[in-house]
Amino acid sequence: MPKYEKFLGLGIAGNFALHLEQAGELEEFKHIITAEEAAPKGMFPFYLPKPNFPVDGLFLHAKDILSVYPLSSAIIRLPKEDVNIQAEPEVALVCDLTYTAGKLSKITPTYFGAYNDCSIRVAGANKISDKKNWGEDSKGFSNTLIKIDKFKEGGIMDNYSIASFLRRDGAVHAYGEDVELKGYSYFYGKLLDWMLIQLTTQEDFGPLEAIEEYILACGSPKEAIISIGATRYTEYGEKTFLQAHDEVIVIVYNSKNLSSEDVLNSVMNNTYDPNNMSVLAQKVI
Repeated sequence: MPKYEKFLGLGIAGNFALHLEQAGELEEFKHIITAEEAAPKGMFPFYLPKPNFPVDGLFLHAKDILSVYPLSSAIIRLPKEDVNIQAEPEVALVCDLTYTAGKLSKITPTYFGAYNDCSIRVAGANKISDKKNWGEDSKGFSNTLIKIDKFKEGGIMDNYSIASFLRRDGAVHAYGEDVELKGYSYFYGKLLDWMLIQLTTQEDFGPLEAIEEYILACGSPKEAIISIGATRYTEYGEKTFLQAHDEVIVIVYNSKNLSSEDVLNSVMNNTYDPNNMSVLAQKVI
């Protein structure tokens, strides 16, 4: 999946109630103060495209691995190290970025789709991004995206939900809860306002990084993929880490036209409805 190599890759931590607790990451954010209790904790980079020209000294503390393109629509490649890897089912937005006088001034979502913010589960990581990109094929994004008519209430995204599954040894297990996209803590205009403030003011503190400096170092990309937060796990998903030969399936679907049972039947039969679904199915290797 090379078509997003010039896009900035960003994610949001803590935008769905209880996910950080389930992921064992709440302690890492104990010193992060948010405007309100339900607010996301911050943003992190998962991919920093290299600029077309050298920018001396601007990558600062960013790890070199963050410039390795991690997205795949077909596989998750486990790291060589013996660590626990957990899928994180969520929605990602393809966004246009606008700058005014060299500073990010507007974020415009254009498409959305199924995303897997696959993560290393290790205590004591210095930054969130340390757990998000371990090389090629460490993230997932669907090839089937849905065009956004308007990123506000009354738009197409009102009708969509997300569900996820793990196929192991021929059996299918619900991995994340089946929830409406409107269940995100911050969504639509509130999310856009928060992201813009976060990307232009977030400091290098605790698990967070000063992303505005990274954006400049990348030559101010005009487009980004922004994953807006992992949803809650089922009891099975919370306790189950990925193994070779698993298949992770994340489905963003039109819940006005399809039921949860329809979605499960699609997974069982490996037959997906491209008119009503964005599907990400990744083999674990």
